[in-house]
Amino acid sequence: MSDAFLNKVYQARTADQTRALYDDWAEGYDAEIALNGYATPTRCAAALAGFADVAAPLLDFGCGTGLSGRAFAEQGFTLLDGLDLSDEMLAHARAKGHYRSLTRIDPGAPLPFAPGTHPAIAAVGVIGCGAAPAAVLDQLIDALPRGGHFVFSFNDHTLEDPSCLARMKARIGDGATRLIFEEYGPHLPGQNIKSKVYVLEKT
Repeated sequence: MSDAFLNKVYQARTADQTRALYDDWAEGYDAEIALNGYATPTRCAAALAGFADVAAPLLDFGCGTGLSGRAFAEQGFTLLDGLDLSDEMLAHARAKGHYRSLTRIDPGAPLPFAPGTHPAIAAVGVIGCGAAPAAVLDQLIDALPRGGHFVFSFNDHTLEDPSCLARMKARIGDGATRLIFEEYGPHLPGQNIKSKVYVLEKT
């Protein structure tokens, strides 16, 4: 197996370069990630299921090839809407059959749903180095209804970036959310990378 894409994914680049990387990676993504023991989707899904209504709509932001959708489906979530910037990734997610809708979005664009549409939102392995910026936290928190839940993860690379943690702490400190779950554990064991999974509740 080649770790060519995993070696590139944490590097800074433009939005267009990020889309091109994930388009190119889509065909071999699931196999490469599986061989490295990708654990964060299962951890995020289990954490969210402990707080959210699995029968309510869930927005999977940055759904990629749908590995996160599979994990949420295994926890009983049935109304999944996925968003991603890569058409090729979305094609693989569509083939898995876990989503009621899948939509390509542009980086920084408004969400294609009215605020409050999804009582639960997920961003599994999406925010941080080489991926979505910390500002996405604000966008997704603001899209939740009061009492809604947001599950997301920061891997070791992101935990070293003060901007993401500062943004999360700011939204807790300003009273917009409260932290109800936090757990550090495996992310990509094959790469010796861990991640922290968080669940926030909109107040």
